[in-house]
Amino acid sequence: MVRGLDRQLIFRDDQDRDDFVRRLACLVETQALTVYAWALLPNHLHLLVRTGARPLSRSMRSLLTGYAGAFNRRHKRTGHLFQNRYKSIVVDEEAYLLELVRYLHLNPLRAGVVSSFRALARYPWTGHSALLGSHARPWQATADVLARFAADVRGALHSYLAFMAAGSRQGRRPELQGGGLRRSVGGWEAVAALRRGREAYATDERILGDSAFVEGLHREVERQEARRAVLRRRAPDLPALLALVSRAAQIFPEALTGGGRSRAVARARDTLAYLWIEVLGQSGRELARALKLHPVSVCRAARRERTRGAGWERLIL
Repeated sequence: MVRGLDRQLIFRDDQDRDDFVRRLACLVETQALTVYAWALLPNHLHLLVRTGARPLSRSMRSLLTGYAGAFNRRHKRTGHLFQNRYKSIVVDEEAYLLELVRYLHLNPLRAGVVSSFRALARYPWTGHSALLGSHARPWQATADVLARFAADVRGALHSYLAFMAAGSRQGRRPELQGGGLRRSVGGWEAVAALRRGREAYATDERILGDSAFVEGLHREVERQEARRAVLRRRAPDLPALLALVSRAAQIFPEALTGGGRSRAVARARDTLAYLWIEVLGQSGRELARALKLHPVSVCRAARRERTRGAGWERLIL
């Protein structure tokens, strides 16, 4: 959930909305996010997503910073566009996914942006129209949502529309809004920040699920934190990691920093970027300086290697 600063508009026209949707689609194409539901309102927006290998905070920073900069340039304004940081809630998929798909997609109707449930089907700025096929959004996970209603498309659409129509009479549902916190961080960081003791788990405002789900999340956070602690203890510095990757790729370290363009060097550079940025969480700018590359190039290299999923973590574990 993202709101405009002081309730100001974050979308002034369809060109703004088109720009935001294009940026969101790019994140899906790089496998950073899977998008199940979304809604753009004049002064706020909602997303229901599954995170990929990239942390949610990084995806949201890329999405919102890029959009805000373009918005300011286009409308000749300066300063912050969004209110604080986005607010995120970790959700129990089995219990809440369809409820949230419905709740998010009905936002324009509740807000009076569209005049009727029938008009909502033609409103292009939610995932509802994509689910109905009114507007093509090939990046949206429409098949995943419809498959939860029926195996065949016609039956799924019929059941989905009935489900949405029933929800249109429910009004606001505070239990699906995750409490009233104004600030949040994303993904596992949100859960880790709220480990206040077993008594607080069931009322954790940034987790939507029953107590078993919440406790399971906290156990997973503990496991991941332990793994990161091991990585921090064993993590090599950049020169040592460069030497490790070079040795594994059977190339000279100087080839990585000297602009070598062979296939072996390019793949080793991707591996180095992935380990340094994605696994160890270190600065892409530092690596870019060492390799004499633009920071965007090393981030793309890390993403390529992550997509391959080659399991190079063994070099540092």
